Amino acid sequence: VRIEEMQHGQRLDNFLLRVLKGVPRSRVYRLIRRGEVRVNKKRSKPEQRLERGDQVRIPPYAGPEQSQPGKPGEGLQELLFASVMHEDEAVLILNKPAGLAVHGGSGIRLGLIEALRQMRPDWRHLELAHRLDRDTSGCLVIAKNPIQLKPIQEQFKARDVEKHYLALVHGQWPEALAEITVPLQRNELSGGERVVKVDPAGKPARTLFRVRQRFADATLLEVTPETGRTHQIRVHCQHAGHPIVGDARYVHSRHLGSNGHLNQTRTLCLHAWKIRFRHPADGAALSAAAPLDRHFQQILDSLQ
Repeated sequence: VRIEEMQHGQRLDNFLLRVLKGVPRSRVYRLIRRGEVRVNKKRSKPEQRLERGDQVRIPPYAGPEQSQPGKPGEGLQELLFASVMHEDEAVLILNKPAGLAVHGGSGIRLGLIEALRQMRPDWRHLELAHRLDRDTSGCLVIAKNPIQLKPIQEQFKARDVEKHYLALVHGQWPEALAEITVPLQRNELSGGERVVKVDPAGKPARTLFRVRQRFADATLLEVTPETGRTHQIRVHCQHAGHPIVGDARYVHSRHLGSNGHLNQTRTLCLHAWKIRFRHPADGAALSAAAPLDRHFQQILDSLQ
């Protein structure tokens, strides 16, 4: 495979994980370690940066986990086109629909990013700059190509990206509870499902909270995660005794039999509301605000 301009500067391992979609990560790294992957006929390391014009030898591989992504239907394409809030030569920002996984895997043949890459020829090199849970809606930043991806990801790693969420939680959130800093530990079950728990041995996590509106049995919060741990907001809300409405995984036992219709909703009331970061091309501030998912909005309307 000849490296094109769009792939210039990408790490070898990341390039292979994209090309060998569906091949286990351990298998990809083993191919590199054994010298079965060659760059310009030489053995290489996973962290090697590829340059335009490089020739990469990729050995044939056919395995049970390797599969082609599905094709996006007309309805999904219309939904995704309508979800675009900002587009320029380097960045795409979407209001991600709730219920749509950002990428395929674990039995999901077609994720949002795989669908987008097939919708327009100039979108074939799109890369996710970060992720949102499948049932979370709102602002999702996508780089137009790997070159633009790196400076955005560096901002996320350095915690320079400003993120604000809206969350509807069960019960009356204490006004004085403005910050939660308990560490979180991620575990994977046998089926690949991720479960996160509060654990002193886990990674540090910090979330800020501000009450925006109170209802009889629920509270609407503005939430700012200062770290980006898996399921961080959901687990911190559960830890506080006020789980997010519609969160079947991180529910609190005392809310199972209360709050009537709020317990019956299957909509996760968590929305990535606003995001602000520096444009990868010129460093100018770029911000976006996503309207609420319609199901989330309907639940709020019913509480008025």
